[in-house]
Amino acid sequence: MQGDPRSHGLWEKTARAAPVTVPLVGETRAEVVIIGGGYTGLSTALHLAERGTDVVLLEAVEIGFGGAGRNVGLVNAGMWVMPDALVSTLGAERGEQLIDFLGEGPAHVWDIIERYGIDCEATRAGTLHVAADKAGLAELHQRHEQWSRRGAPVQLLDPEATAARLGTSHYHGALLDARAGTIQPLAYARGLADAAMGRGARIFTGSPATELRSHDKGWRVATPQGAVTAGKVVFATDAYTRHLMPEILTQQVFLPYFNLATAPLPDNVARTILPGREGAWDTREVLTSFRLDQRNRLVFGSVGALRHGGQAIHPAWARRALRRTFPQIGRVEFEAEWYGTIGMTSDNLPRFHQLAEGVVTFCGYNGRGIAPGTAFGRCLAGWLTGGNTELPLQPTPPQPASMRALRSAYYEAGAQAFHLIDARG
Repeated sequence: MQGDPRSHGLWEKTARAAPVTVPLVGETRAEVVIIGGGYTGLSTALHLAERGTDVVLLEAVEIGFGGAGRNVGLVNAGMWVMPDALVSTLGAERGEQLIDFLGEGPAHVWDIIERYGIDCEATRAGTLHVAADKAGLAELHQRHEQWSRRGAPVQLLDPEATAARLGTSHYHGALLDARAGTIQPLAYARGLADAAMGRGARIFTGSPATELRSHDKGWRVATPQGAVTAGKVVFATDAYTRHLMPEILTQQVFLPYFNLATAPLPDNVARTILPGREGAWDTREVLTSFRLDQRNRLVFGSVGALRHGGQAIHPAWARRALRRTFPQIGRVEFEAEWYGTIGMTSDNLPRFHQLAEGVVTFCGYNGRGIAPGTAFGRCLAGWLTGGNTELPLQPTPPQPASMRALRSAYYEAGAQAFHLIDARG
């Protein structure tokens, strides 16, 4: 996008065409205005439109320009934190409510894809959290016990079963989550936009929100060429917030994440790697993720940004790591590379804020945007329209993260240092 092949890489090359949209020109009114065209904003717009609400969505660049168009495409249940840790943070009642809500997140994604016929390479084969070492295996045992206690369809695999699922004996075990799967993430975002517009939502791209001020018992959101007046405002910009409502940003530390896509693998090789088409990621602190797309490209990613020194270091590491993990690939060639930003909160949990009367946001997905963003948008639409929907998070005031800029820089530099030496020999 915007002439940058490292912004969306493979996903822009292979996604369905974006719906036809234009910038907002002139003044208009709506019941709700949404700022941001990612999963939360698009899901909120779709579910509001399904309820007959007059809704306008403003996107600064293009649909899916932020994290929605750059991520790995793993549709996971829950968050990074273990269920018991979530309960410890929020308390038993609220914690279990959020666990149930997030556990059902993938089901909302699959439901929308099916109802609206969204062409996004949806594969409901589950995901594999794989143990990189003995400590990682112990972590997976804990996750399995905690999710199983709550009735989740998770299965702990031994090394032999893990090797059969992955096509490599490099890992010590895996946790298979049957609720999960993979999608083409940008195609899904564009499909959400199509569905919302088909239901009557008005979506304007190339329309950054430049000003927010109270107006006529509601709010006026200005753009370079127009403005929307509405009773309620939803900020759905998360880690790609720029200037309005900086409170969304200051509570998050930014973690860069990159992906590299190989050329399509020959069928005989692709059949030996993730033959069940699950998506996977490992337990290392500087984690690695991998999955296949519809044309047998292996999408391989990790922490880091493809800029400055990382532009050379991270692809070189990926070639070494792939040769070690999947030697059957042979010579590794990448046909696309891209990266984006993950917003991390202090407790690795999302946030719900009422930033002002009638102005709300969900943010801080900590690398789990697809299913939670879709599900939060659905429940937010019900809440905004006065239904009986109870939000799974209580509103909290934004709390600035300590040493935010320094920690964000540390993650980027630390990933470069790690990848410079990892997988050698």
